[in-house]
Amino acid sequence: MKPHYDFSKAERGKFYRKEARIRLPIYLDGELQKRLERIALKKGRDVGEVVSDLLIKDVELLEELT
Repeated sequence: MKPHYDFSKAERGKFYRKEARIRLPIYLDGELQKRLERIALKKGRDVGEVVSDLLIKDVELLEELT
């Protein structure tokens, strides 16, 4: 890194988009990922879809408990 940066001509919020959505990278344990990949392969689906389905169900259960 440089010792000093000149922000005198910077524009605040130039790239901000209110409707933009951030997709979070999720890192799984290696063994868990292998298991999920096998399940996804059997179902003919993407691993991300399988994980999303599982998380949706878990969140619904947690919401019922609170």
